Amino acid sequence: MKNTVAALGLIALAASISAQTLSYPQTRKVDHHDTYHGQRVADPYRWLEDDNSADTKAWVKAQNAVTDKFLEAMPQRLPTRKLYTELYNYEKFGIPFKEGGRYFWTRNDGLQQQSVYYTAAKLGDKPTVALDPNQLSKDGTVALSGFVPSPDGKLVAYGIAASGSDWQTWKLRDLASGKDLADQIDWVKFSSASWTPDGKGFFYSRYDAPAPGVALTGANYFQKLYYHRIGTPQSADQLVFENKDDKQWGFGAEVSDDGSLVYLGIWKGAGSKNALAVLPLNKGSYVAGSKVQIIDQSFDAQYQAVGNDGNMVFVKTDNGASRGRLIAIDLKKPERANWKTLIAETADTMTSAHAVGGRFLMGYLRDASTLVKVHGRDGSFIRDVQLPGVGSGAGFGGKWTDTETFFSYTSLTTPTEVWRYDVATGQASVFQKPKTPFEAEQFETRREFITSKDGTKLPIFIAHKKGLKLDGNNPTVLYGYGGFNSPMTPTYGITAATWMKMGGVYVIASIRGGSEYGESWHEAGTKLKKQNVFDDFIASAEWLIAKKYTQPSKLAVNGGSNGGLLVGAVVNQRPELFGAAVPQVGVMDMLRFHKFTIGWAWTGDYGSSEDPTEFKALLAYSPLHNVTSMRNYPAIMVTTGDHDDRVVPAHSFKYTAALQAADTGSAPKLIRIETAAGHGAGKPTSKIIEERADMLAFFANTFKLDIK
Repeated sequence: MKNTVAALGLIALAASISAQTLSYPQTRKVDHHDTYHGQRVADPYRWLEDDNSADTKAWVKAQNAVTDKFLEAMPQRLPTRKLYTELYNYEKFGIPFKEGGRYFWTRNDGLQQQSVYYTAAKLGDKPTVALDPNQLSKDGTVALSGFVPSPDGKLVAYGIAASGSDWQTWKLRDLASGKDLADQIDWVKFSSASWTPDGKGFFYSRYDAPAPGVALTGANYFQKLYYHRIGTPQSADQLVFENKDDKQWGFGAEVSDDGSLVYLGIWKGAGSKNALAVLPLNKGSYVAGSKVQIIDQSFDAQYQAVGNDGNMVFVKTDNGASRGRLIAIDLKKPERANWKTLIAETADTMTSAHAVGGRFLMGYLRDASTLVKVHGRDGSFIRDVQLPGVGSGAGFGGKWTDTETFFSYTSLTTPTEVWRYDVATGQASVFQKPKTPFEAEQFETRREFITSKDGTKLPIFIAHKKGLKLDGNNPTVLYGYGGFNSPMTPTYGITAATWMKMGGVYVIASIRGGSEYGESWHEAGTKLKKQNVFDDFIASAEWLIAKKYTQPSKLAVNGGSNGGLLVGAVVNQRPELFGAAVPQVGVMDMLRFHKFTIGWAWTGDYGSSEDPTEFKALLAYSPLHNVTSMRNYPAIMVTTGDHDDRVVPAHSFKYTAALQAADTGSAPKLIRIETAAGHGAGKPTSKIIEERADMLAFFANTFKLDIK
């Protein structure tokens, strides 16, 4: 057999590489077409979908050779990486929680590959290491995907994932000895563990192991809920619940504080709509064969059980309230006519609800920044939680009997702080406030409102050095997501901090498709209305240019996953509006996304090419299918990981091949393929620094910035 690379003609590297002269690997085209509702659509790079083939691996190697040479030649690369590393190197803490009379929290000393779990009996005590994931692999690519102590605080069920994969293996560890038990749970994805109060085992969801040589696809990709008893093999785990009539059901289990119930959140896709059920426990123990009680399975809204008082279950929902409300459901009379509103919908968007210390702690978004309100058992308002400023708050978890809770606060220019909150008195005190090399007092952030194409107003958050001149010459990065009910709120990140230290402006756009203004805001950016998302992002760019923050040649756009789709779509639609773009692990083939791994679950947001009307909408914006020749595109660097099993790398591979084959001008069209990481979760620190610093250096090189 001829050498694979030579046979495909993949490698044709230029002697020297610059922004103006690039020679890309020649990507083989095949004569493949699919017919959708009578319309033939070419798919010349279908062979790149097989990321395990020798041909695709050769293509990856050839593409990385071009990209590596380009990046190594950039004078901005090393100083940007140095600055990024310096800003990353500070002590970081997670939000503490309490179990079995002990506190647990994460800490990273600065540049550790993975954060370490610590524990202490009292907050003032010297903590000890509960579990250090850095000991699980030499290169730091094995990360914790879950950490759930037993009710007595003596054991911990923990999940691990390798190379950024969504697949998890769960194990049990004795915290006193630091030794693992023999228990091992495989084929877990999108699930945590929830212990029964007797400490004898836990609930979890998993997939069936596929037959040898059979890939997991939408056809056989469904969850079942199990109970694992300590000391028994996984083969002996008890099947608690499945739906043979609708195998798209997935399960999240959480045991109630009083140990009488298991709340079951049942999902059918990546959207926010779900069904709700409960499973009774017998004095804190699971009894095999116990019957699940379905409370609601209409999948018409979000239903999240928050707590219960005997048979009365408190549920956060957007049923009948786009911006959310808290209701009480009597399990003896669960019909909708008997539901009672405890906390009514307001003008702000309810994003979280916790039952702690005999109170309800309710999180809200007001114009994409966090508010928290405290209510009594009857729903009556007690007080506001005073947050440090306009930013993002998270946490506030705990049990009904706890007297305290913890939360984090951050903004674009405020590194994440962790606070303790006394639920009874309303007093907040700092638990950990990081000391960072980022001089926050030298920077400022503001919220502005812009108007989209159809007249819709939306907020954007802008951060930069104080004293910025609005002369249109500022290098600017615009970041967005716009999907799956996920809000974009102002949070501190090293990428933004580094860019600002480099003299740039960093902007977050809270566009439709998220949950900033409730479910109606989310739905306004889905399926046949997805173009609203792109219009909002384009309007944000146009506003920044009109207000002279920047100009097209100095405006970069960035987003990941669904945000990568966003970047690909707006660059196709308005290439002249941007100077540079980095779509990360993007969903680029909108006609076939549902055929890979968990992609079928995204049809609630995107629709499906199997529907004739939705097919037309998807084809109209699909990044892969709308790359247009004879237009000058900005400099583009696609990033992905060849281990990504959520948004499979074929999306980025095929999109890059299409970009390089088209006549889109002399600006570089590169792909950076990480060969030891997946979608991003659990990525080791060194890989984060390398990838994100390369992105900023790519922007700086495009904008001809002098980085010292």
